[in-house]
Amino acid sequence: MSLLGYNDSHLHLIEQRFDATITARGSNITLRGEDEELNQLERVFNELQFLLAKNGTLTANDVNTVLDLVVDISTPKFSATKLRETDVAVLFTKNSIIKAKTPNQRVYLDKAQRNDIVFAIGPAGTGKTYLAVAMAVASLKNNEVSKIVLARPAVEAGESLGFLPGDMAQKIDPYLRPLYDALDDMLPSEKLKLYLERRIIEIVPLAYMRGRTLHNAFVILDEAQNATAMQMKMFLTRLGNNSKAIITGDVTQIDLPTNATSGLVQIQEVLKKIEGIDFVYFDKSDVVRHRLVREIIDAYEKFGEKENGKGK
Repeated sequence: MSLLGYNDSHLHLIEQRFDATITARGSNITLRGEDEELNQLERVFNELQFLLAKNGTLTANDVNTVLDLVVDISTPKFSATKLRETDVAVLFTKNSIIKAKTPNQRVYLDKAQRNDIVFAIGPAGTGKTYLAVAMAVASLKNNEVSKIVLARPAVEAGESLGFLPGDMAQKIDPYLRPLYDALDDMLPSEKLKLYLERRIIEIVPLAYMRGRTLHNAFVILDEAQNATAMQMKMFLTRLGNNSKAIITGDVTQIDLPTNATSGLVQIQEVLKKIEGIDFVYFDKSDVVRHRLVREIIDAYEKFGEKENGKGK
């Protein structure tokens, strides 16, 4: 307990710095992961055992000091990592580098660094949500926040929700699946499972945010065009100290009833002059999915213009 801390508090500090899996059973500690991380972890535990033997006790400050000394200081961080002048890296994963691929995505990353609340508005496939999740994971890894909260309205469910099998969590799960998919790309499965179990990462329907105050958190609202005006106000007023929020959505894909106002549409007028809040707008040139996605969006735009012309 002296080494790992009360309720494994020291172990949790170490786990937040690494993707490797750390398992403590009795007097044995098992490490599983990439060779480079395992070498660093071995050094961390050796240093901590040395300090414990020397001082007879360990503090959280001791653990953080050892981590800062041992963990490779060249490990890229979201706030300052550059590959080339025009390629800003958000997050390094085992299989790839997540980075800005278009000019508007670079603007997005820059505004997210400089503001506590950013709205990202544009069509599907432009990387709005994926980059937001990458920024959140990077901030968690860099100890800039202590938790991530991802929220989505479950508007699409409508009355059909009751016909889906399972309890309420199972019924809502399909509407949150895109957020899980993004996290699966960025974190090892065991690490993600651990974060979800400990509520370091939460994925929740927007309605579940009511009444909460989120300190030291990176909060993302996805599909925000399906949040009502009151829900948008509720979400934005959840932010506590040292928290950041990114709100993403596509105002051309609103699924709300015709008599309901989209909070994402309204908020562009309400908050446009507040310092610390900014907006980023994407278009079809920013689509980074399959090449046909851009052509599909373009075709729908032309069809809509044609239909509007007929109506006149």
